[in-house]
Parts: sequence; C-alpha cells; structure tokens
Amino acid sequence: MMQAIATTRVSIIRGTTTDAYGDEQDTDTPVCTGVPASLTEQSRRVTSRDDPTPRIVRYAVARVPAGTDVTDQDRLLDERTGATYIVDATSSMANPASVPDIRLDLRRTT
Repeated sequence: MMQAIATTRVSIIRGTTTDAYGDEQDTDTPVCTGVPASLTEQSRRVTSRDDPTPRIVRYAVARVPAGTDVTDQDRLLDERTGATYIVDATSSMANPASVPDIRLDLRRTT
C-alpha cells in the first residue's frame, strides 16, 4: 500500500544493448507497468562560486510503493504524459510503524 497520493502510473524500463558500432543503447524492456506513483516536477534557482549568475534547474521527484523493483539508472515512463525520466537515486526513510514509500530522484530525458 502506498502512503503518498498517486498522481499517475508509471512503467519501469531497464536494460541495454550494443548497436552495430559497439555503442551501448537503452532498450525499452519493461520491468513493471501500471505502478502507481506520486510524481512532481520542481525548479530551483542555483548559483555557484565560479559563476554567480543565477540559473533555474528543473528536477523531478517520485514516490512509488515499497517493494517496487526499481534501481538507480532505470528509466520511468509516465503513462499519462509519455515523459521519460532517468532514476538518479533511490532512498527510503526508516519508519518502525510502517513500510515507507521509495523516493526516486529523477532527471527528465527527451
């Protein structure tokens, strides 16, 4: 059971292959489909010491039910919008009362 309120359903895509030139390419092999997810896109204004000019960085965060087979470098396909995201990191908070959702730090791809 998911604790966050699902806003969409996603497919988890995994796998790579090698093309005729020896370059690695992603495959669209689904591991799971129809997974409920709470997906939000946000933006943040960032600067650095080297370049004090502010930039706007967009990022996305998702939560999926505990026990979902998802790992770093998997891809998520938002079944509602068709957008694809790369999973940069997965994490879960400790909770003695219940099993918490898995948090996914995402980066949108084209």
